[in-house]
Amino acid sequence: QVQLVESGGGLVQAGGSLRLSCAASGRTFNSKAMGWFRQAPGKEREFVAAISWSGGSTNYADSVKGRFAISRDNAKNTVYLQMNSLKPEDTAVYYCARSQYSSLSVMKYEYNYWGQGTQVTVSS
Repeated sequence: QVQLVESGGGLVQAGGSLRLSCAASGRTFNSKAMGWFRQAPGKEREFVAAISWSGGSTNYADSVKGRFAISRDNAKNTVYLQMNSLKPEDTAVYYCARSQYSSLSVMKYEYNYWGQGTQVTVSS
């Protein structure tokens, strides 16, 4: 069984930064792609960023490109999301997820394990 636990969310002013972490259990972490999604109130859960199993490839939603950076430390079974220049529209619950595949995955159905989410609130 795989468990994912997010941390690092909180309240920040517009223009500020936060770093989310996702600690994973399970021996297959190193061989699978990982991703971050977010869900704002009344909206669908949407893709934010993904990283391949090796960390050599990344992909971002257009709305966060140039502001967010995903990374991973396979020795620590942890994936990170560095969020800079935050905007009020970034406010959402952020979810870490583990893909079924080793290559980049950007669709929700490609992910079979999800964390419980961490709230990020950006004030204007």
